[in-house]
This record gives sequence, structure tokens and C-alpha cells, in this order.
Amino acid sequence: MNKVMVIGASGGMGYALVEELINRGIEVVAFARGKEKLIQLFGSKKLVTIRTGDAENQDHLIKSAIGCEIIFHAMNLPYEEWSGKLSMITKNIIIAAERNNAKLAVVDNIYAYGKSGGVKLAEDFDKHPHTKKGKLRLDMDNLLKASSVRTLVCHFPDFYGPNAKNTYIHFTLNQLMKKKKAGYVGEKDISREFIYTKDGAKVMVDLACIDEAYNQNWNIPGATLTNGIEFEQLIKSVLGEEKGLYYISKPMFSLFALFAGRGMREALEMQYINSEPTILSGEKLEAFMGKIEATPFEQGIKDTIAYMNV
Repeated sequence: MNKVMVIGASGGMGYALVEELINRGIEVVAFARGKEKLIQLFGSKKLVTIRTGDAENQDHLIKSAIGCEIIFHAMNLPYEEWSGKLSMITKNIIIAAERNNAKLAVVDNIYAYGKSGGVKLAEDFDKHPHTKKGKLRLDMDNLLKASSVRTLVCHFPDFYGPNAKNTYIHFTLNQLMKKKKAGYVGEKDISREFIYTKDGAKVMVDLACIDEAYNQNWNIPGATLTNGIEFEQLIKSVLGEEKGLYYISKPMFSLFALFAGRGMREALEMQYINSEPTILSGEKLEAFMGKIEATPFEQGIKDTIAYMNV
């Protein structure tokens, strides 16, 4: 692997992927809409070529991907844009890969699985999404499978990490850096799964380097399972005993959504993930790659806070 493109390079996972790739000496085309943010993140990186463009425009993607062996799709649309744009952008990315004879590596969430029923979600778990967004993600997955492009899809739990701003943990940490108490989205006693973006990027790049990993879906579990109570204890150990959490249950989230913007209202239907254990199985991944080393949750939180303080 000599040259790749990362779509959505200015986002949390996109940023982690670019950093992981250039640390391995791989040339990266960092693609996103905002030039200023790309320059801020990667302007001093010798192996990064910045390309600004709109993923809704096929030509922008096709031209930016020239010479790239793999296209990493890490673009994260706002929820309110999924219905109108997710399918179209997926088709554009497929076309860009076809025109450039490139493979695809896709960052995906767990919405297409639907409710877990309390069991760990393996790759062969029947996908019966009950939400609008889950059905849209399943449609995207089917588009990828129907294409001629060799594709690997990585399903991740909730992210946290440097530059991962559109995440529940960032929401909580951002509040805690300003005041003593912050909201934690979810029930206090429900098991939750989070993955550090740097760990997710490393596993995804490892998979992308293995030819046999393509034309498959991969579940990438987080390093630590925790609940709100344990997360509060961790926060106190990192930021001090004066810090604390209040828990935003689904009914409370519904109340907030009434008065918030459309983005929060769109997030309401996904709160089932925070109301029942929704945990990924890593058995297939471990059987394929061996035991995966992961950043301890406490260290990941410390690194994330350090990045936010810069």
C-alpha cells in the first residue's frame, strides 16, 4: 500500500486513519469539504495531500482518488441529511473506486443490526433494523455488496478520541472541562461500549493490508465495557473528585429533543442503544488477526482531554 485516500479526513475517525497511515509511511490524500480544517490538521504533514471537495460531486471524488490503491470512507453526515444523501454519496464513492481501480474500506456503525436482544453482535447476526437510520445503513451495506468493488466494512461502537467531536463522550468531557457536572447520555447501570479512534484506525488499516479481509464485514469491539457509574468513577480519577455526572435517560433525552435542534430530534430514535446492552463480538476478528491490543480506557480519556486542551 503506497497511496490511499481518506474521505472525511477532518472528522474523528478520518483524522485517526490519516495519522495511522502516515505513521506507516503511506501517502494519503485527505479529502473533506473544509480546507481550513484540513490545513489545521495536516498542513505540516509531508505525506498528506489536501483535497477539498464535495462527496455529492462524482468528479471531485474521481479526480481526488487518482493513483490511490484504497479509498477509506470515514465521512460522517449529520443525521438529518441521511435520508437525502447517504445512498447518493455511497454510489459516488463506489464509482470513484471503480474508475480508479481502487478497493474500499468503509467505516460503519452498528445501526443496521437493530436491537441486540442482550446478545453480543457477531457478523452473522440477522440484520433487522427497526429505525429509519438503521434501514438506511443496511441499504448502504447492500449497495456496497452489490458493487464490483472489493470492499471491507468495519462496524464500530461509539467512538471517542482526539478530534472526535461528534460523539457522546466528547459532549460529556466538553461540559466537564467547563463545570463540575455533565450529562452522560444513557442509563447509569446499562453496559456500554466505546472504542478509542486510534485503536479503531489501527485495526482497520491492518485489515485493509490483508487481501483476504475484503468482501467481508468486520465487527471491531471496544477495549472496555463500562456503564455510567463506572465512567463517573473514571472521570473522578482523571479530572478530580469534584467532577460528576447526571444521567440522560431516554425520557429525558426526549424532553431535551423537544426544545433542541433537528439534529438532536433525529438522534432520538437511536437511544435504544443507550437503553440496552449493545455490544459487538470480536470473535471473528480475533480468529483472523489474533488478540488485539487496545489502549486502556483511562489512558484514552486522558489523551482525549489533552487534545481538547491544546
